[in-house]
Amino acid sequence: MYNITEVTISLTAGFMTGSSALISWGVDSIVEANSAAFMIWQLNGEAKGINERDKRKRKKIALGVLSGAFTIAVLFICYEAISKFISQETASMSWWGIGILLVSLVVNPMLAWGKYRYGKKTDSATLKYDAIDTMICEYQTIVVLIGVGLVQWQGWWWADPVAALLIVPYVAWEAYESGRDAWQVQIDEEDNDE
Repeated sequence: MYNITEVTISLTAGFMTGSSALISWGVDSIVEANSAAFMIWQLNGEAKGINERDKRKRKKIALGVLSGAFTIAVLFICYEAISKFISQETASMSWWGIGILLVSLVVNPMLAWGKYRYGKKTDSATLKYDAIDTMICEYQTIVVLIGVGLVQWQGWWWADPVAALLIVPYVAWEAYESGRDAWQVQIDEEDNDE
């Protein structure tokens, strides 16, 4: 539920103020929300006791969809930031945008801690990985907050698209890793327990 609120506020504030950094952060949050949904779908299947082939199939689908979503996010963020560099458009102030960033600074560490703790308790590598991913989002939040702050308090119009572009390497790496992992999942490999 928090992710939906984060996405809604950051994208609305980003489009209203022309902030590439907020829009990019919101787009990345959409992908993160999808990641969480697919993780729940995958874990739910495991909890219901689906067979190994179906587990691998779910994993392959989830990773493939995430790779595609991350790739689209990279293209969108690059387009948005480069457009701002060309137009040299300055983002206006958004207390809503700054507010959601500040809330995320507090919420993300708590979410990461909960995911990691539950992942350790259930021996779920997926949950532990997602906890690390949430902490990486914390660093992105700090970068975007600095970018938005520099625009507003120093008048550096270029800080906003630079902050957006600083998100790209992480998102591109996630696109590559999830795509590579999806490719490596062999759905029809023989099960040891059959």
